[in-house]
Amino acid sequence: MRKILIPAVATALFAVVSIANAADATGVIKSIDTVKDTVTLADGATYSAPASMKLSSYKVGQKVAITYTQSNGKMEVSAMKPAS
Repeated sequence: MRKILIPAVATALFAVVSIANAADATGVIKSIDTVKDTVTLADGATYSAPASMKLSSYKVGQKVAITYTQSNGKMEVSAMKPAS
């Protein structure tokens, strides 16, 4: 029983930690760099997007909602969508 319980508890702990590190931001896009895969909002915050995210579908001046995690001093986008 102990051999099963310890990995299960460790897995649950890692799941909670990764969820706890997720954050949300909403703002207007100031600039998009499709070469570096980054989006900068009007407040000056720059977010790194995964290469799989089509940044070309967004426009400067568009309001977006971003879900991101902070890793190695970078804010890495996990989701981005138009906001109202």
